[in-house]
Amino acid sequence: MDLKDATLMVLHESAAHPSVASLAQAAYQQLARGEEVGWQQLDRLMGEMSGKGVLRALHARYSPVAYQAIIAPILAEIDRGKPVPPRRRADGGDAGPESDRERDPLLASAWPSR
Repeated sequence: MDLKDATLMVLHESAAHPSVASLAQAAYQQLARGEEVGWQQLDRLMGEMSGKGVLRALHARYSPVAYQAIIAPILAEIDRGKPVPPRRRADGGDAGPESDRERDPLLASAWPSR
């Protein structure tokens, strides 16, 4: 299933939820015109689907394979476009490889002597 088909399925399944249906319809219409849909719009769509129980309804109605076929293209497009924030350490230190090697004896190039 491609992204256009996935948004059409979401549109069909979200008729009882106007906020989800309007986001799905906007995405589908853009894709039908041959335009790209931004990851932000798809991220909002997934958030609304989750918040309104549409994901739960899809999961209950369809087999696991069909459910994945519907949501996977949407999630893949979000994953492709959404920037990944830099990792931050819980202790506030630098997340670079040098500091990891100094702090973690399993990552050190030599074992410390006792």
